[in-house]
Amino acid sequence: MAEAAAAALVKVIFQKLADEAFKKYARSQNIHSELKQLGITLTQIQALLNDASHKETTHESVRLWLNSLQHLAYDIDDVLDDVATEAMHRELTPESEASTSMVRKLLIPTCCTNFSLSHRLTPKLDSINSKLQHLEKQKSDLGLIVKDEKPKGTSRRNETSLLESDVIGREGEREKLINKLLQDEPSKQNFIIVPIVGMGGVGKTTLARILYNDTRVKDHFELMAWVCVSDEFDIFKISQTIYQSVAKEYKQFTDTNQLQIALKEKLDRKRFLIVLDDVWNENYDDWENLVRPFHSGATGSRVIMTTRQQQLLKKIGFNHLDHLDRLSREDALSLLALHALDVDNFDSHATLKPQAEGIVKKCGGLPLALKAIGRLMRAKTEEEKWKDVLNSEIWNLESADEIVPALRLSYHDLSADLKRLFAYCSLFPKDFLFEKEELVLLWVAEGYLNESVANKSPECLGHECFEKLLSRSFFQRAPSGEPFFVMHDLMNDLATFVAGEYFLRFDNQMEMTEEALAKYRHMSFIREKYVAFQKFGAFEKARSLRTLLAVYVGVDQRWKQFYLSSKILVDLLPQLPLLRVLSLRHFNISEVPNSIGTLKRLRYLNLSHTNIKELPENVGNLYNLQTLIVSGCESLTNLPKSFFKLKRLRHFDIRNTPLLNNLPLGIGELKSLQTLTRIIIGGNSGFAISELKGLKDLHGEISIEGLNNVQSSMHAREANLYLKEISKLELKWGDGSGSETLEKEVLNELKPRSDKLKMLEVKCYEGMEFPNWVGDPSFNRLVHVSLRACRKCTSLPPLGRLPSLEILRFEDMLSWEVWSTNGEDVVKVC
Repeated sequence: MAEAAAAALVKVIFQKLADEAFKKYARSQNIHSELKQLGITLTQIQALLNDASHKETTHESVRLWLNSLQHLAYDIDDVLDDVATEAMHRELTPESEASTSMVRKLLIPTCCTNFSLSHRLTPKLDSINSKLQHLEKQKSDLGLIVKDEKPKGTSRRNETSLLESDVIGREGEREKLINKLLQDEPSKQNFIIVPIVGMGGVGKTTLARILYNDTRVKDHFELMAWVCVSDEFDIFKISQTIYQSVAKEYKQFTDTNQLQIALKEKLDRKRFLIVLDDVWNENYDDWENLVRPFHSGATGSRVIMTTRQQQLLKKIGFNHLDHLDRLSREDALSLLALHALDVDNFDSHATLKPQAEGIVKKCGGLPLALKAIGRLMRAKTEEEKWKDVLNSEIWNLESADEIVPALRLSYHDLSADLKRLFAYCSLFPKDFLFEKEELVLLWVAEGYLNESVANKSPECLGHECFEKLLSRSFFQRAPSGEPFFVMHDLMNDLATFVAGEYFLRFDNQMEMTEEALAKYRHMSFIREKYVAFQKFGAFEKARSLRTLLAVYVGVDQRWKQFYLSSKILVDLLPQLPLLRVLSLRHFNISEVPNSIGTLKRLRYLNLSHTNIKELPENVGNLYNLQTLIVSGCESLTNLPKSFFKLKRLRHFDIRNTPLLNNLPLGIGELKSLQTLTRIIIGGNSGFAISELKGLKDLHGEISIEGLNNVQSSMHAREANLYLKEISKLELKWGDGSGSETLEKEVLNELKPRSDKLKMLEVKCYEGMEFPNWVGDPSFNRLVHVSLRACRKCTSLPPLGRLPSLEILRFEDMLSWEVWSTNGEDVVKVC
């Protein structure tokens, strides 16, 4: 587990060391030789990581060695971040300071101007290099050698087709899938795939066995075969197993070609059922090569595929997949009772039922976990023992040896980068609802996503990684629906297990020693009605902390009030200089202290739904800031003039800030901006709509207000909205009389990209009619159109031509008389 985290962090370090601009600045600061030596030693250690990953689960000394390496890797990353931040500070130094600096250079020798950074970092680098070299020298004592091959995950069990005697539940799923197996469906191919998808331990193989052994199924198919595919997708072995099953004979084949020709002949015009159990491979070409003989079978043939992953099925053409759900509460209780007490329910053991229900909830209805714990509790009827199990973490139980491998297999199959992203989710408490966009921005802020990969942005890469984890059931869609996701309780336990000693989910009951606090890098805490300073006083010692995340369990009820001690803001935050992520959303905070400007490493700052009136001027010193969220800050009136210095800002969310009437000057120069949810067009000295021209990467949700201040349609054209991937667009003019012709021309020039827009809202438009693009059928993804207070508008375009339109809303349309149905005809509005 530690190997994956260390490998991912070491990879990030090498990427930073290889950056040419970074190397140039390091040379100017006379620390390049120390960094070069660090890279050499780290390369030698990196070569040992493959072997260390083999041994960390069985050799405690190797695990401790990897932990030491990861702590050092964090320290190295912090030093490199210090160098990069200082370089950015120099780059953004105002001209007045730059001229003063030039005078200093003329009066003071060059060696002394570099003294500050070199003096501060050289001892740190020397210490790190010394510790790294010590770790490298330990390889002989630990028996670590250079290995090229990555270890495979724990070997998976070879499941057979024989049915267990203790199957409970699944009646609904069984009948639904048997209908798919037996009923004729139109298909371009002779065989149809019937997928069973779900997380490890949910009972996919058991359900496949139920289907395979059903008498109706046996009577329907002429040939049947069961193959446990597992981690090695060996086409020859799989085809050979299928051949032996359908041919009822053992025959030696020398190559895949001979084997598949023979298999094709056996399947020829026969209705077959083949079960491919536990498929992990995602390569479509491998799949195509495997199923070539299947095409000779008779119409009505079926292939049951059980898998934890969706990617291959999506490539085959399954756009929507039903995941196998956990057992119902009643079925889960019955399964637990059967394995623990040899009875169907807890009616005869009423005193144990409350504990049993708690265990069922803890296991999340996962059959594998329920069976393992049932066997652990075999014939034990003492209430205290059941309470002990209920109050234990599942990973600490004796039954963990049966539960852990089933879920850990999925984890082992991930790349080192995905393992790191999953471990980060250990900060989320059980039942925590999270959004994809929010989690991706947190990953980006932590530096987990490399921008240089395949020319993709970190956000794009993050969305791809999220979908991979979702497709492997590490995440699940929340019962409440979009846009929320949740982790199964056991997956949450797994994340906590693999995250190790760098992540802390803090609660009131914890008593932390200074030594323990010093090692934590990431921390979350549950938002409560009152959060007092005493709770966090000791965290002044947690000076390595990168993450301070306030979270909330369940549905976030926004009308609730949460209070945070001001001492936490004033006294604690300045003691955490390495913070990259700070989220204090929904706290009743009225003022942000000036000390926020000292957190130079900060990438993510979430102050949404607080009572702040302004941000301090020194927020402009947060050179690394990528995400700033102040949405729902209904008292916010001002943004700092230093905003233009936030050159790395990528996401700025200011939705629902009604008292904010101006954008700071220079915001149009922040070329990295991708999210700018509220754009306020000012007068002569305010933000000009033409400034959007430079923000080429803007996308998502955008509201443009004050369009009555646009003086020329040419300025609106320069905004280039048609080049931006806008999904939700709100266009709002101010109240009062405006030029009808100019407003129509401006609206015409604000035509967005047609293949991305899903929602359009127009408010207080003063034109008598709308330009042709409004209602154009090329907007084929537009589902919601809202027209409000367009009081001079007498006719509307043919909005009925929008192919995906679901919601059409009108409000305060005083002059509306006709509705066009095409270019010539009109329909009178009564």
